[in-house]
Amino acid sequence: MERNLKLYDAEYRMVNIVWKNEPLHSRELTELCAKQLGWKRSTTYTVLKKLCDRGILKNDSAIVTSLVSQGEVQRYEAEAVMGKSFGGSLPKFITAFLDDKKLSAEQVSEIKRLIDRYKED
Repeated sequence: MERNLKLYDAEYRMVNIVWKNEPLHSRELTELCAKQLGWKRSTTYTVLKKLCDRGILKNDSAIVTSLVSQGEVQRYEAEAVMGKSFGGSLPKFITAFLDDKKLSAEQVSEIKRLIDRYKED
């Protein structure tokens, strides 16, 4: 069974702090959340417990680390949007994303490199 990596806004903001600072002591996490998010200590510990219970973060002897990477969460979110809004069609997803946008030559070149890298043989 695939793990649910959906993060709500508040959860994502906390996990982002962990990604940028891990490993970090839970006390440091409460300080960072207070400073950056305006959270009380109790809010930080409540969200931390939920994320640990879901297997997103780990709090071992007051040392907090992530169990999933930012890339994993981003892929999960992109696939969820693509599946829900575009019937799983990557071309439709990209078309909607790029609608009315102009790409620089450098961006086009980078996208072509990515397509070549992932193209089936």
